[in-house]
Amino acid sequence: MARMPLVTASIVAALAFSIGASVADDAALRKQAQEFFQPLPSDMAAPEYPVTKNQAHLGRLLFFDPRLSIDANVSCVTCHQPSLYGADALSKSIGVKQRVQARNAPTVLNAALNLAGNWRGDRENVEHQAVVALTAPGSSGQPDERAVIGRLEQIAGYAPLFNAAFPNESHPMTVKNIGKAIGAYERTLVTPSAFDAYLGDNPNALSAAARAGLETFIKIGCVACHNGVGVGGGMYRKFGIVEDYWVATGSQDIDRGREDVTKDPDDAYVFKVPSLRNVAMTGPYFHDGSVATLPEAVQVMARVQLGAKLDDAEISNVVAFLNSLTGGLPAEFAMAPILPPGAVVVRKQ
Repeated sequence: MARMPLVTASIVAALAFSIGASVADDAALRKQAQEFFQPLPSDMAAPEYPVTKNQAHLGRLLFFDPRLSIDANVSCVTCHQPSLYGADALSKSIGVKQRVQARNAPTVLNAALNLAGNWRGDRENVEHQAVVALTAPGSSGQPDERAVIGRLEQIAGYAPLFNAAFPNESHPMTVKNIGKAIGAYERTLVTPSAFDAYLGDNPNALSAAARAGLETFIKIGCVACHNGVGVGGGMYRKFGIVEDYWVATGSQDIDRGREDVTKDPDDAYVFKVPSLRNVAMTGPYFHDGSVATLPEAVQVMARVQLGAKLDDAEISNVVAFLNSLTGGLPAEFAMAPILPPGAVVVRKQ
């Protein structure tokens, strides 16, 4: 066998060492990631909120049905559109009668994993969110629960669906059960992604850029708040720890956040840490939709939360990692269902 030239042998040896170090580094990074994050479950059922087929089917129809709102033109899907990954691409959502809502609409995908609903945590869970959205004049426009049920009673096809979803109740058509049904449906909206495969049994599921971004994400401290199965959504934090958030975002209105809910001055500018699942698909960003692009949002967060300045390569890599959190849309969400037939009488207000 011919002897390999010395220079070539040296290069090969160096390359082998480099590859070995890279594999070891990748394994260490993956192990570290597995300590901070968990893969998504198959659904988001809870002991007190099990997911049944009949409830989820009913909830899907109610989620897409605009006839429950006062003008019969706004539904859950208005602010949580499949084509926009469960959000609406607006800085602030628009409800009935073209009313601009107070905050940006978070995605409904994987939302049942969050510790509470909405930016300020003023909704206990997805079931409570559905009930409040139906009965709050600023959302559906309906004045009370009776008005909501009155709408449903005009659509004959819903009665047997409620009976099937809640077979042990003599009068199952209630606002509480609407919330349970919509919640059951939303608890099926799970979007596993390449990152879940990486946390599972596929160490090659992430690109080199995404792995570099994950390393930066962990190293600079993003993971302190954005962790767990939702890569966030599990705690409250002040937005603007190092400097006032509105200086960096250019926000026109200063939102005092959770303080308005708790009346505790220590909760000023505190918001629920959002889940970063599908974040690449759900701009604009932050509670007021004040930042249009994901690279800019990454830069703002590093600045106001961590006092860090990332260079262009670091930002690009972190964005690559965040893109790995984009999963496929559930089939029962990607396509709108055929709703029970029936016209509703809309009274002039």
